[in-house]
Amino acid sequence: GLRQTHSDLEQSANAEFARYITGVYGDWVNDGEDRPTLSVDIFDKFVAPLLKSRVKTYFVVLDCMRLDHWMSLVPSLEPFFEIENTYYYSILPTATPFSRNALFSGQFPIEFTQEFPELWAIPSRDEYSKNRFERQMMDKQLNRSGIRLPRDQKYIKIYEKDEADNVRRQMTSLHDTPFVSLVYNFVDILSHSRSESEILQEIAPDEPAFRSLVRSWFNHSALYDIIREMGRQGATVVVTTAPGAVLGRRAALIRGNRDTSTNLRYKFGSNLGYEERETFLIKDPAEYKLPSDGASKQYAIAKEDYYFVYPTEFHKYEKQYRGSFQHGGISLEEMILPCATMVPRT
Repeated sequence: GLRQTHSDLEQSANAEFARYITGVYGDWVNDGEDRPTLSVDIFDKFVAPLLKSRVKTYFVVLDCMRLDHWMSLVPSLEPFFEIENTYYYSILPTATPFSRNALFSGQFPIEFTQEFPELWAIPSRDEYSKNRFERQMMDKQLNRSGIRLPRDQKYIKIYEKDEADNVRRQMTSLHDTPFVSLVYNFVDILSHSRSESEILQEIAPDEPAFRSLVRSWFNHSALYDIIREMGRQGATVVVTTAPGAVLGRRAALIRGNRDTSTNLRYKFGSNLGYEERETFLIKDPAEYKLPSDGASKQYAIAKEDYYFVYPTEFHKYEKQYRGSFQHGGISLEEMILPCATMVPRT
């Protein structure tokens, strides 16, 4: 009974949160002075001051790690670091091509797609292909901030276990590098794999179990060793994530043409048919600092725990994606994210 009460409260809070965000988000992206911290502000607020003070810094982005996941990892790191946890809002859509690029560029999507037009020039079903310029984005952000490093920054992206093991072995070679960015994709891969694996669904049938699985993985992972080595080097570690993920529980009907994107939590295209209660529709992308490749392009962003399904074979896909972790929409789990500054204990 207590669990059901908590679930009902969570659903009610997410409904209220969605109403709040749809009312204020347009003002946030157009007012740099009077707004909470967004994805585009993370570097300037938390990383740049360290680099300007000549503090060796690691910037670690744990892709798709939620706030509750991070809080479950903090006890494992507290023996080695003094940890200051702060929080920020992901930009919309809360998906890797938008929110993670915003972290590395310090720009909104309409700005970084103008600077890197190749990102949107060729449509791709692979989200990660739209994050292939993160190192260059960080170079430009360093230049805009007036930061001149004694050595070039290092950028590392880890997808697979072998890559993680290789980085763990080579950490000592980074001792004299003043600034290193590291993207770790395992939690995102685990989240997506869960919806396709009966074994993972059995191991992690709900959010508490998945959180426990993430904690268990971390405590035995190469990443845990890598972060502890960062501390042994005397470096300050800034850890964040982009984006979060929500457990999709309810299907929302949407209609679109063949050019409409395939994402479950957000769609962009022309003449989208949608239900207003379940969807935040952006008719003018430029007003929300989103890219548009046509005058009629719109963005439909799912609220709460809805996920979009087309009318064709609706019940098949409703069942297939129910209970899967997804990102791109408006929810507490996707938008409110951690940014922790970790200073090694002496």
